Amino acid sequence: MTLQAATPPLVLASQSATRRMLLDRAGLVFEAEAAAVDEAALKEAAQAEGIPPQDAAIILAEAKAERIARRRPEALVIGCDQLLICEDRWFDKPPDLAAARAQLLALRGKTHRLVTATVAWRGGERVWQDVSTPRLTMRAFSDAFLDAYLAAEGEVLCASVGGYRLEAMGVHLFSRVEGEHSAILGLPMLPLLHFLRGHGVLRG
Repeated sequence: MTLQAATPPLVLASQSATRRMLLDRAGLVFEAEAAAVDEAALKEAAQAEGIPPQDAAIILAEAKAERIARRRPEALVIGCDQLLICEDRWFDKPPDLAAARAQLLALRGKTHRLVTATVAWRGGERVWQDVSTPRLTMRAFSDAFLDAYLAAEGEVLCASVGGYRLEAMGVHLFSRVEGEHSAILGLPMLPLLHFLRGHGVLRG
């Protein structure tokens, strides 16, 4: 059974292995293209202008979708971005394991939000957007546990804005998780699939 229409082609404006996995497991046929966007500059400008995290995440996701959509006007392009906010502080992907350790210590025993934005572009304009905000509470784990966790997971943690992977051993870090699992991983599948059905990309 084919769930997806032959047109338009679906393009993910990201090379994220996790986002590609989520689309693939849902049976979607798509291409993935990295969008050359200066995320750091956009985040810095958003913070300087006092833009709320939800709006900043949309700006970042749209910049990625638009960049690919300008080259692929025939396609439906999906752009995504995710911000981690804890006590009004914005966190970025840690550059190394030392930074990941410092970040996880800052999050330990606290609740943070993952502001996960998704934007779709087609025919030169934005046709859909969504913002999901899962809330995750880290338990008060020991320093010894943290060091063991970092040693077990390694440099792969630096590819995550949280410095953890909930889909792997990172689940041990938490005492409470609220929100759609795929939204935590970076691409909320339930609202995306609802949009794709309404847009004629998937059968209803």
